[in-house]
Amino acid sequence: MRPITYLRATDVTQAVASVSTDPTSDFLAGGTTEVDLLRQEVLTPRRLVDINDLPLSGVEETPDGGLRIGALARMSEVAAAPVVRERFPVMTQALELGASAQLRNMASMGGNLMQRVRCSYFRDAVSPCNKREPATGCSAIDGFSRGHAVLGTSEHCIATHPSDVAVALVALDASVHTQGPSGRRMHTAEDFFLLPGDSPHREHPLDHGELITEITVPATPVVRHSLYLKVRDRESYEFALVSVAAALSVVDGKIADVRVALGGVATKPWRARRAEDFLVGAPADRDTFGMAARVEMADARPTRMNAFKVELAQRAIVRALCTLIDATGTGTASRPGTGSPS
Repeated sequence: MRPITYLRATDVTQAVASVSTDPTSDFLAGGTTEVDLLRQEVLTPRRLVDINDLPLSGVEETPDGGLRIGALARMSEVAAAPVVRERFPVMTQALELGASAQLRNMASMGGNLMQRVRCSYFRDAVSPCNKREPATGCSAIDGFSRGHAVLGTSEHCIATHPSDVAVALVALDASVHTQGPSGRRMHTAEDFFLLPGDSPHREHPLDHGELITEITVPATPVVRHSLYLKVRDRESYEFALVSVAAALSVVDGKIADVRVALGGVATKPWRARRAEDFLVGAPADRDTFGMAARVEMADARPTRMNAFKVELAQRAIVRALCTLIDATGTGTASRPGTGSPS
């Protein structure tokens, strides 16, 4: 048994100071991931600083029609908020597809963004893993890699980021606000998640003791017509093989605005910038969607076990965009394409 001490923080300043001055301390919120990793001896803090009493909860509409989400707001609370359901359906769907009801009632929004990868080699506390122990190697590259990444990989790590709502937040141009020993900072959701490169143990641009305080989402008209598509091995309580957060606006048969982000295929929530650039101004039809999907996946680097994800991702992108077109009754997405993913 390893002794662990416990501190219940009463304000943000105290919480930040308690963790930042002690390299053996970690924050504790819902604990739905951290407690598992403690039991598996993947994480070995000597002190946990409980932040659940901090005033960092709630979901509020901002004056410009956007959202302010407290870092301690529970996933179920955010998913059920009327303003989220009405104006940001992609977020509600991502949250409700992300876990069981019991986990959603416990897990915090900030904790969800900070959760660690689900790679079995990272979690077994024995296999070489550059995320857990830098410079030891990546067991997944030559091991079982069916669920691993094909985009954003490096020779040091191919693990996927597990969060669903993070994919939606990246598509929504959300921002993550933090408070740390150096003061307050703001990161775009896209930049909040780091590619593994040669330092896969560093997953976020945060200092030790830097705490997420809130997440903000700007008002964007296109996201009223949005969805989250999740493809997985079973219908419930399973992580994505491929997921797509998509929003689409069509004017006179042409794509006026589009947002696409991918989950399950990359080492971080993946903003599909190439596909978006290809789509803007193009006809809103299945052939165009298929070409955009191929453009986005052109740099995929699959292993033998997960090569199927390249085509699956292309098909998922097409399906998500076609579903949005069919829902709004615009464009010609239902027209059969030639040689396009379906």
